Amino acid sequence: MMADARTIESANPSMALSANSSSDRSTTLEAVATDRLRAAAGAHGPAVFTTSFGAEDMVVLDLIARAGLDVRIVTLDTGRLHDETYQLIERARERYQRPIIAMAPDTQALEAFVAEHGINPFYRSIDLRKRCCEIRKMEPLGRALRDAGLWITGLRRDQSVTRAELDVLARDDAHGLMKLNPIVEWTHDDVWAYVRRFDVPTNALHARGFPSIGCAPCTRAVEPGEDLRAGRWWWELAETRECGLHMTPDGRLVRAPKPAPIDPMAELISNVAAG
Repeated sequence: MMADARTIESANPSMALSANSSSDRSTTLEAVATDRLRAAAGAHGPAVFTTSFGAEDMVVLDLIARAGLDVRIVTLDTGRLHDETYQLIERARERYQRPIIAMAPDTQALEAFVAEHGINPFYRSIDLRKRCCEIRKMEPLGRALRDAGLWITGLRRDQSVTRAELDVLARDDAHGLMKLNPIVEWTHDDVWAYVRRFDVPTNALHARGFPSIGCAPCTRAVEPGEDLRAGRWWWELAETRECGLHMTPDGRLVRAPKPAPIDPMAELISNVAAG
């Protein structure tokens, strides 16, 4: 039987950890995330995972590959990525032996934008920055998701104030599909514990103070005490630092209606035991 949204959202690793203190946190988080991926892909596919090749996305890619899931892997090649990101894309292709589809911006739209506003207009205004993101990211994303029923991401709640209330599974009306955030409650330390455990390849920029990596002109290293996405569009207020990929038409991050109360503990224990 296919899993519904309530079943997928009910998998709460913190409950399993508190219920059984001898459980290994990393093992439980991995099992729950894999269950979510498998259930959502089965219920809502065809599935597409979009990756920017940050540490979180590499964890999700590794989970997908190790579970042998039928998920299309897509990256948005904006044309302004760091060399280190391109190097990691090639390492990932070699490691996982899976096609990675690079979606590029529409050439005509990009050339017209640059001709009118210059190569780096995003520093001048939020509107120009968002227009740049729209051309380089949002339009290619729309093409990548055109035939999909499920969009998988590596979003986490503790990445920034704009992501603090994300849900595991949500209806994305802008793209007409379901959206899964399988590691949404993982912490920064959880991500890196998984990376070390499975020797997951990561972007060399992480070791240089870049916890979040996007386009080269719009990303800097963070200072001690700053949130993990403070280096993205750092010249803007924290509340505006989203490119638009994960926003609703009215400017909010996609969130799902809360499901009716069910017994999440029983569902989680069943899922982890079955895994």
